[in-house]
Amino acid sequence: MLNNIGLPGLLLIAVVVLVLFGRGKISSLMGEVGKGITAFKKGVKDGTEEIEADQADLAKDVTPKEDKDKA
Repeated sequence: MLNNIGLPGLLLIAVVVLVLFGRGKISSLMGEVGKGITAFKKGVKDGTEEIEADQADLAKDVTPKEDKDKA
């Protein structure tokens, strides 16, 4: 169904959306979408850094507990 739209159909849809919502509303909506994407990327980066930090903490000391007591 969506394979038959083509470029003229997409342009018609864009014009209809622009007429219905107006340029200002679409601009503010796209700004909010951009902020959401930025927040999502930041969250993924923070989560990845947290996981890497946890793995680094676990990898620091691999000596068995019994050997630590003898030293």
